[in-house]
Amino acid sequence: MEGGDRMMRWIQIRSSILILTLACISSCCFLTLSFADSVTKEEAKQLRNEVGEMFYHAFNGYMDNAFPLDELKPLSCKGEDTLGGYALTLIDSLDTLALLGDRERFAASVEWIGKNLRFDMINKTVSVFETTIRVLGGLISAHQIASDYATGMRVPSYDNQLLNLAEDLARRLLPAFDTPTGIPFGSVNLLHGVDKHESKITSTAGGGTLTLEFGVLSRLTNDPIFEQVTKNAVLAIWARRSKLNLVGAHINVFTGEWTQKDAGIGTSIDSFYEYLLKAYLLFGDEEYLYIFKEAYAAAMHYLYHDPWYVEVNMDSAAIVWPLFNSLQAFWPGLQVLAGDINPAIRTHAAFLSVWRRYGFTPEGFNLASLSVQHGQKSYPLRPELIESTYWLYKATRDPRYLDAGRDMLASLQYGTRCPCGYCHISDVEDHRQEDHMESFFLAETVKYLWLLFDLAVGPDNLVENGPYKYVFSTEGHLLPATPQISLVREHCLYYGSYCRSGDLRQTYFISEVDKDKHESNDSRFYGSWTKAKYSSDYTTSEPSAVSGLIKGFCPGLNHGQKFGLSYLLSNDEHRDYETNQPEESTTVQSHSVMLLPAQSSDSSVPDSVSDHNDSQTSESDVTS
Repeated sequence: MEGGDRMMRWIQIRSSILILTLACISSCCFLTLSFADSVTKEEAKQLRNEVGEMFYHAFNGYMDNAFPLDELKPLSCKGEDTLGGYALTLIDSLDTLALLGDRERFAASVEWIGKNLRFDMINKTVSVFETTIRVLGGLISAHQIASDYATGMRVPSYDNQLLNLAEDLARRLLPAFDTPTGIPFGSVNLLHGVDKHESKITSTAGGGTLTLEFGVLSRLTNDPIFEQVTKNAVLAIWARRSKLNLVGAHINVFTGEWTQKDAGIGTSIDSFYEYLLKAYLLFGDEEYLYIFKEAYAAAMHYLYHDPWYVEVNMDSAAIVWPLFNSLQAFWPGLQVLAGDINPAIRTHAAFLSVWRRYGFTPEGFNLASLSVQHGQKSYPLRPELIESTYWLYKATRDPRYLDAGRDMLASLQYGTRCPCGYCHISDVEDHRQEDHMESFFLAETVKYLWLLFDLAVGPDNLVENGPYKYVFSTEGHLLPATPQISLVREHCLYYGSYCRSGDLRQTYFISEVDKDKHESNDSRFYGSWTKAKYSSDYTTSEPSAVSGLIKGFCPGLNHGQKFGLSYLLSNDEHRDYETNQPEESTTVQSHSVMLLPAQSSDSSVPDSVSDHNDSQTSESDVTS
């Protein structure tokens, strides 16, 4: 009877998904036929300027009423410290100021932070994940803009103050990585390290979404420790994947045991996938690409129910949550970067239908009941759907994405605008406002919306016309693929190749299992503020001719010869193995990481899911 109930429940879920899918298809058809209402170039310019005014309404509201506290309470026009008490919103907004071409405000902000911010005075326990993506990422991105004449935003008085702050902050986060597995604690005290009572449970995203910021810092400081610890954390998580190549949501950083085995692409896991691909794009490290290909293939096979995604048990693939949560909305944008456009288009249309139904995306939308999930009715100004809209327009130039952007801008203006900024929506069904504005509203939400319309006008900004290709962090920070960042280990990835020498401390690590493999060449992987206004006249100066994303591939060894990656048995599987060694040995071997042939990058994708990833990853597609 229990099996019959489960089957009936599954049929009901599938029927609900089918109904909602048909509704989305109808919506897409309507959009395609309504070209008369599409955004014109002139209207796109007006919308871009409106987004710029939106940024300054919120930014000025923060500076006038909340600075130097972390975040703005836009209804009461007050401030609050929410993360660490270090002017969070200002740091998170730096590269958006640069993107808008606001040299005066950008320079003043950089100078104030360089003179006034000190982490050795902050006795607070902070989130490793949030501090990394918001503060460390904001400082590193702004440093690279402020220190480089080629960006057109060079600050004359700047002398690496933000880089020094970033390095100091990162060293204060390092104690979190001192765990038996290498997966970091979720929180750390900036003065005293990890508290003895700190939870040993962390999320997959929390432990696996640190590689970009720490990796860039290693290259800027010539100290490999930052990249070592974050890559170790990623490899430790991936080594504990299930036989289905799925990862769970929460893990014990001491034992490596999964404490929540729900696998999905949203809450607690989302940016783990994102940083696998982006770390490859920025650093050229093929190991990240290899892991991404396997992880992506598994996600498309077990989680994808066209056009929606569900959460399943990582071991059995049994559905546990037929739920769309708002953090999933980044996925179509990631698929654009991976070159898998068709499913991205369909999934974006489905997610957009939820936005249009409520005016916003709720934190959770139940695909079985076709209603907002109880307890997940809020919209905290999240950027993910706007981010994917930008990437899909960039890839396709389809006017439907400008229409979507116009609708989302209208929702934000009429539903979330409040006296001093933009408010959270506590319930998408009645649009009640809540007195809080996350810093990521200025770092991401506004940024992607502005980029969308600027692209339609004819882009004249740092990202589209600047001297470098940029990879966006999960917080929307601009990380340029400069030769210093992207080419530092280009030749050292291959056996017998020339490796750069000198006093650079660039000896990168390999895992213990790799150390047994043959190596040659000893190459290892190892103030006073004036109110600002938006002006469409802000432009960056003409950048000097600097080559962008330069990469090459050396033929020769396949992935398995370069890297040692293997499936790690759980405790239960170890017990099974000891009981029945011959049979289990065969099973484990069959779930080891597949080897990439030297000339083909498709072989790691099972035949059953190859139709979901028709396109090859292309750097021209994945970077700006």
